[in-house]
Amino acid sequence: MNKLLQQIELIERMDQLIRFKSTGTPRNLARRLSISEASLYRLIDTLREMGAPIEFSVCSQSYVYSSEVNFMCGFFLKDLSYKEIQAVNGGFQNLAFLIDFNKNNFLTLRI
Repeated sequence: MNKLLQQIELIERMDQLIRFKSTGTPRNLARRLSISEASLYRLIDTLREMGAPIEFSVCSQSYVYSSEVNFMCGFFLKDLSYKEIQAVNGGFQNLAFLIDFNKNNFLTLRI
């Protein structure tokens, strides 16, 4: 598998464990993620640089987020407005027979 995808999956797994406050100690977390402790600390530093408010809670013996955040990486479908569709197809109307308006006045392409 692509190295980038492996890193994203690692971050998603770590994010999930942090959300559930079930990372355990750094040593335990590194084992769970199958990485070295040094790699774990580098990953945490990188996530902090990206804006993740990660802290270690001595009480719960877990990494936690000090404020509510979301991590999302990927592509998500978006409905396009009529103007956006015009920009995408250069304003040509010859594809109008493929376009339907939905109840929110967004366009959907029928393909």
